[in-house]
Amino acid sequence: MNTETRIPEPGRMEAPVGEIRFVRLPGRDLFTLRAERLRHLSEGHSLGGYLAFLALLADAQQVALDLFPALPLPDPGEQALCRAHGMPLLAARSWPRDQAWREGLATILQRMTEAALPMAAQETAAGLALVSETGLEELADRVLAGDLSGILPQELPFVAAALQVYWVHMASGLGEQAVARLEEGGLCPVCGSYPMAGVVRSGGREQGLRYLCCSLCASQWHMVRIKCSNCASTGGIEHHTIEGSNGAIKVESCVDCGTYLKLLYLEKDSGMEAMADDLATLVLDMLMDNKGKTRGGPNLFIHPGTH
Repeated sequence: MNTETRIPEPGRMEAPVGEIRFVRLPGRDLFTLRAERLRHLSEGHSLGGYLAFLALLADAQQVALDLFPALPLPDPGEQALCRAHGMPLLAARSWPRDQAWREGLATILQRMTEAALPMAAQETAAGLALVSETGLEELADRVLAGDLSGILPQELPFVAAALQVYWVHMASGLGEQAVARLEEGGLCPVCGSYPMAGVVRSGGREQGLRYLCCSLCASQWHMVRIKCSNCASTGGIEHHTIEGSNGAIKVESCVDCGTYLKLLYLEKDSGMEAMADDLATLVLDMLMDNKGKTRGGPNLFIHPGTH
């Protein structure tokens, strides 16, 4: 693995923030695009079976998203309050969840039981369909609180998938003008979750700009490069690549806080998708774990005890 340490020069990081599009909200075709990418990545991959399973899950997520009913969103007064206090509009831990998320889960489970899944996955889906409303809400609370170890590895993908659909549905209904920067720039301004990865965009005015990708609602928000998304340090940022790779995916780690986040360079591969390509590069996570580094944000389809 190659490592490069970068310390930014004052005024040389990026264009002034006021000139940059701050947030990119998820599109309604997110899960269709994710499924296509997962299928592409699964071919010949050592984790091909799991990636193919997640492609089917993304298909089911898209069906659930397309069927989702209209839901109340923050009104202008609530939006103004969030902007004034630097709070997320749809805070994952405090937003009053509508039962529609459980209906979305039911749709996902139904679609998955109709798919050609291994028996273990079929049994997990069937078992979750029998869990009480209270039990499902408890599972959701754990996922949204970041306690991924508090849910069984085989149940996590289904519950996380339903929660993603719910928050993507709401986030896609917001206007970009409603979203403001948080006091903590490393958290999603829409739902307050940690980023799963970052993308460095290509083309036009966004050439070379970094956007962090939310692990829950899939919103992307701008954060200057060569700056730790976890602690905001600029004093010792290291970039790591696998020797011989084309550099499309790098790992950015922080000397000060010991965390890391993957960066996807779209100029190298415009077809990359944050969740899919993060999962397809778990070898990078293992290499960073060997260096004593920890992820700066979760991928909701990676259980803490499985890699």
